[in-house]
Amino acid sequence: MPTTRMQRTLPAPPADVWRILNDPYHQERWWPRVRRVEDVDLDRFTQVLATQRGKGVRADFAILAREEEELLQWEQLLEGSPFERLLEEAVTTFTLAPADDGTVVAVELQQRTLGWSRLAPWLYKRAARRQLGEALDALAELVTPPR
Repeated sequence: MPTTRMQRTLPAPPADVWRILNDPYHQERWWPRVRRVEDVDLDRFTQVLATQRGKGVRADFAILAREEEELLQWEQLLEGSPFERLLEEAVTTFTLAPADDGTVVAVELQQRTLGWSRLAPWLYKRAARRQLGEALDALAELVTPPR
């Protein structure tokens, strides 16, 4: 099962980072390829992702765990989606920890692949590294105080 982990220290207190992470409507500002977020409820949300051709693809998620200013975990709901042919499971976990110079944000993406995709886990890890890196970069921009 390809698992990708990244970590970065952001120059903001955990409460500021949490405010953005915990609100799915903010994802279009920092999560790669999210065009908009819809159908937000306490324990689920839908991302509308932009494809390279400019079309929108819906991706539904359920919140699995939420501990204020410490942990946020969501799972992609794959059944009936274009992703169900490739993935059996996709879980994203964010952990936050206070640091002297801000907040340490760690993100982990676990993907259980299906079919032919089981033969190329390195492709998934490479794509996940790019996605998580872009997400952390954009999140850092959002929480960095102006100079």
